[in-house]
Amino acid sequence: METVTWEQVLAWRLRRQFLDPAAGGDPVEVTRRLAGVQAQVASAAELAIAVRQAEPAPGAVPAALADRRLVKTWAMRGTLHLLPADEAAAYLALSGAHRNWERGSWQKTFGATPADLGAIAAAATDALAGGAVLSREELTAEIVDRTGSAHLAELLGSGWGVLLKPLAWWRVLCFGPPRGNRVTFVSAAWLPEAPDPAATVLRAYLGAHGPTTPELFDKVWLSRGVTRRAQLKGWFAALGDELTEVDVEGERRVMLAEHVAELTATPPSRAVRLLGAFDAYVLGTGTTATEIVPAARRAAVSRSGGWISPVVLHGGRVAGVWADETTTLWEDVPEDALAAERARLARITSGSPRG
Repeated sequence: METVTWEQVLAWRLRRQFLDPAAGGDPVEVTRRLAGVQAQVASAAELAIAVRQAEPAPGAVPAALADRRLVKTWAMRGTLHLLPADEAAAYLALSGAHRNWERGSWQKTFGATPADLGAIAAAATDALAGGAVLSREELTAEIVDRTGSAHLAELLGSGWGVLLKPLAWWRVLCFGPPRGNRVTFVSAAWLPEAPDPAATVLRAYLGAHGPTTPELFDKVWLSRGVTRRAQLKGWFAALGDELTEVDVEGERRVMLAEHVAELTATPPSRAVRLLGAFDAYVLGTGTTATEIVPAARRAAVSRSGGWISPVVLHGGRVAGVWADETTTLWEDVPEDALAAERARLARITSGSPRG
């Protein structure tokens, strides 16, 4: 078993995630490499992609959504994500594998049964047929009219999407083009099948956020730790010899065997990067990962309401947080490197060319 340090792991992740250097291509390539990009805040998702691109282009993400190379939908942890359209079905299959709507506690909390969800799904499928584009309010009205489930109208119309998330995982619907400040939904029937969902997702996740354990993968990336243990272990076991164990400063983790030589040859990084809110680098291993976020600083990164702060990275560790022109550091960061990164971020957010 190979032995590596956390400094090497973090430097390797920076490289794999197109952060050191910023060498990513179009939004689809970057999203594929990151195993999805959280998109509850559209501007944060666009920034997460742009900071990783060698040549960021304003409007590239909306264009990729418009021509259906990317899809926006509820996926991992029930949160909105951008996914490569050709692999989205794999992520959706795993995201709904926990089948939490079959649990009595879920049904009691939300007042809906699996039969209700089946009827809602059928109604939504009919309402969105033929290329229909419906706002949340319009889709809710269609579902209530077709099912008679007026008692569920409030939940159907909620921005939390409690009753619509299973429909996203079943590929009944996904997000359509925005209508002003309103979201819309379209049929997701256009998404292609994924022949081996678990392998597709695990290869992508491990290639960006490994080494990991099955439990950490489920807890921080997939479903907040509620996937059935046997199913979770089965997904990893199915990769067979593609996986190998490494020792990371006394912790046994698994990763793709094809990446071990690259990891062991990776020197520590001293790169300084400014990442936006909800960035995949932080979310990929969670804010409780003390190798990235110091335990004493977690509250500054993972704030109330589920908000994940924009962060300052130095050598792959979170060394501070930032907002607008304000930066709060708790570790020494080279001022020249930080100034250069501020300038780079300003160019990205202004849409100016590199230079």
